[in-house]
Amino acid sequence: MEKSQPYLIKTVSEFHRMLGLPKPKHPLISVIEIKPVAQLPSEIQENIMNGFYNISLKKNFKAPVKIKYGQQTYDFDEGVLSFMSPGQITVFQPQKYSSPEQSGWMLLIHPDFLWNTILAKKIRQYRFFDYSVNEALFLSDKEEVVLTQIISNISQEYHNNMDHFSHDIIISQLDSLLNYADRFYQRQFMTRRITNHQLLDRLNHELIAYFDDVNTMQKGLPSVGYLAGQLHVSPDYLSGLLKTLTGQTTQQHIHEKLIEKAKQQLSTTSLSVSEIAYQLGFEHPQSFSKLFKSKTKQSPLAFREAFN
Repeated sequence: MEKSQPYLIKTVSEFHRMLGLPKPKHPLISVIEIKPVAQLPSEIQENIMNGFYNISLKKNFKAPVKIKYGQQTYDFDEGVLSFMSPGQITVFQPQKYSSPEQSGWMLLIHPDFLWNTILAKKIRQYRFFDYSVNEALFLSDKEEVVLTQIISNISQEYHNNMDHFSHDIIISQLDSLLNYADRFYQRQFMTRRITNHQLLDRLNHELIAYFDDVNTMQKGLPSVGYLAGQLHVSPDYLSGLLKTLTGQTTQQHIHEKLIEKAKQQLSTTSLSVSEIAYQLGFEHPQSFSKLFKSKTKQSPLAFREAFN
């Protein structure tokens, strides 16, 4: 039986609308207090794919709320911290849940909020945003206090009138949050074996290495066949696996990583659009600009000008 396509939530504003919340104070970031609800909205009682990062602390979920992330199931019967990144599928089981003790928070960050900051590249280094780590982080009381204080700082800045300093302050707080989370993960997994999705992990490493290679211009864009060969699987097998894990075809996954690299180049270098296109393996800069606009709704120049 063919699986249904994931329900795509592209923006933070769409997520707010789905939950019946007021519009976010900022279109690219939001802090949400988790409150008891009688039932999940019908849209998320299925596979969903977010277009943004979601860092969540959920506490006192007494009913069996099961959330499948990647190929693993998180059990939120106890308080845990979870990290979900753009383009990854989460499966909510269609069951009612309600408990007056439910609490916690969600921090939603669209990737565009990070461009031209210290976290634009750094966030990819945190393994808890990757399928290679599929366990949630169980916090001690002291650890929870530390992270909740940082979220409180972000929330205060988020709810104030945003000014020239707000973005940098929030980025600084988010950097601290991720550094602490990394420390706590190392504590939790120090003596535990981390099970990962090796093929997807290897594919992402192959793509990152490919686009970081200075010789990419001579090789051209990576093909599905090339990547499948590097991973020692057939193109059909790779595409089927990716469709199950991410809801994307291999070509769509390649384009996603390519656009991510292009945004880095546009926001952190002075290279021309043509130079970036050639570095990424495009024979014609026009083809790069057309793909970039189809994926972001902006031209490369318009995206760059937003940071000047």
